[in-house]
Amino acid sequence: MSELIVRIASRGDGVTASGRHVAFGVPGDAVLEDGALAFGPHHQVPPCRHFPECGGCQLQHVDDQAYRGYLVSRVEGALAQHGLTAAIRESHLSPPNSRRRATLRALKAGKGVVLGFNAAKSHQIVDMRENHILRPELLNLVAPSRGLLATLLQPKRTAEVQLTLADQEVDVLLKGVEANGLAAVEALTSFCEEHRLARLSLDQGLGPETLYEPQPTTVTLSGTAVTLPVGAFLQATGDGEAVLVEAVREAADGASVTADLFAGLGTFALALPGRVYAAEASRDAVLALKRAAPQIAVEHRDLYRRPLDAGELERFDAVVLDPPRAGAADQVALLAAASVRRVAYVSCNPATFARDAKVLVDGGHRLDWVRPVGQFRWSTHVELAACFTRA
Repeated sequence: MSELIVRIASRGDGVTASGRHVAFGVPGDAVLEDGALAFGPHHQVPPCRHFPECGGCQLQHVDDQAYRGYLVSRVEGALAQHGLTAAIRESHLSPPNSRRRATLRALKAGKGVVLGFNAAKSHQIVDMRENHILRPELLNLVAPSRGLLATLLQPKRTAEVQLTLADQEVDVLLKGVEANGLAAVEALTSFCEEHRLARLSLDQGLGPETLYEPQPTTVTLSGTAVTLPVGAFLQATGDGEAVLVEAVREAADGASVTADLFAGLGTFALALPGRVYAAEASRDAVLALKRAAPQIAVEHRDLYRRPLDAGELERFDAVVLDPPRAGAADQVALLAAASVRRVAYVSCNPATFARDAKVLVDGGHRLDWVRPVGQFRWSTHVELAACFTRA
């Protein structure tokens, strides 16, 4: 007797009503008596030849309707763990080939170089010959980078290639690559000029050193050009960033004084009206935001070691939170005890978001809505924006 797949688990397996986990199952698929899958209406042909070997994607076999449902279920499930419910808005999916930043792994093998993402649950590198998530500007550099690294890497040595699309084209950071001698430096410079890179930096173990940058590298956030520090955090897609910014503006609507905590380069601070205070632990990001937007009160502050206390929070009508995956437990506990009326929370981890949401709700806030965002298309990585209000 067959069983139907009814949902997708957090790590991407299909799950039946009885709780059975089945690899590559999609809601609507049937699990036959011999364990094989009979594909349903939401099971699609994966677009990439490297799926499922490559660890960059886990859900290429899932159509958009089921993938949106997966994002919603991840949020609902995380909230349910803490006894919470909320209005879950329609999920946003970034389109194929929209990712504007990526980190690739490289290995010198023989006379050539293997370059791509790690295989699923492995350190083995899948040599990328096609890709359906990266922006064309990044994808066009994969083959040339393979050739460049073949001349620079020693046999069996590994390296890391970080690609970020900036205003001036692609910013490249090479980790584990040494430029010894004039020939190596000339090869790197020629590569930069031929491919019109915005910047090239090397990290040989002591931090990034910029070797090529014909003009200051910037990224435009809400119409403001901000200096892009080497290796700085940037939302994965431009469209995903726009959806998150819109959600934050709505959640903080009506505030005349707003705090943006874990502000980064100012993705949200630069989009907010009225007076804005921004706190960020990265010194480079703080300096970049100060230069770009002197009207914003920017403070260099590690909010894990020194969160804003209740007295400081009383100055603000709204608070925007965009913490790392660990969430913001200490800061949220102080925020729950303050009288701030509106909170916009952006998260890349539904589990820690739900934990923090429970503290805010227990402190008197109402969770009005959550918007799931799938910037990392076909992966199990879920982002979201949420609105809390206090009566």
